Amino acid sequence: MKKNKISKNWVNKQRRDIYVRQSKVHGYRARSAYKLIEIDEKFKIFKGGLSVIDIGAAPGSWSQYTLKAAKSGKLISIDLKKMEPIGNSVQIQGDFTEERTQEEIKKNINGKVDVVMSDMAVDTTGIKDIDSIQTGELCKEAMFFAKDLMKENGYFISKIFMGGTFNEIVAEGKKYFKEVKVFKPKSSRKDSKESFIICRKIR
Repeated sequence: MKKNKISKNWVNKQRRDIYVRQSKVHGYRARSAYKLIEIDEKFKIFKGGLSVIDIGAAPGSWSQYTLKAAKSGKLISIDLKKMEPIGNSVQIQGDFTEERTQEEIKKNINGKVDVVMSDMAVDTTGIKDIDSIQTGELCKEAMFFAKDLMKENGYFISKIFMGGTFNEIVAEGKKYFKEVKVFKPKSSRKDSKESFIICRKIR
């Protein structure tokens, strides 16, 4: 009974959610597209001809927005799950944390990239510190991977959860990048602990 109540609440929440409705109108696969749109509006990241790596891409709404905004650029999308094709992007199905997946990504890159972004998160347990630590590890892994592949002026964008590892991730960001900002988009649900770290200019 409890499970039914929870899923019913979730359905009602989705129905009321303006971003869920908007995503259907605009043809995005998920409401998460609007988080990236807000990040872009604030930081002016995406323009024509960029090369972008999208980690944890499924169902693909960040990739959809990127192709629209970066027009003739190159996009590589990676996820554990298989995704429906998106434009002329390169899709890699695999576990990003495994070395062979990272090697596969590198094979598809010519030179350095403009943007590495990650919306990776573990399945949440509801225990704030555990969720923060586990998703924080994914963020650090993506950041460590990104720093060697990015152009000097490039951007790294990643989901992080407020909690135990938050300060550690910001400090790690400052070690590799000259500019580090944390931003919570309006489209991120109020009860969600997520924010996004936006790093720019490799040290």
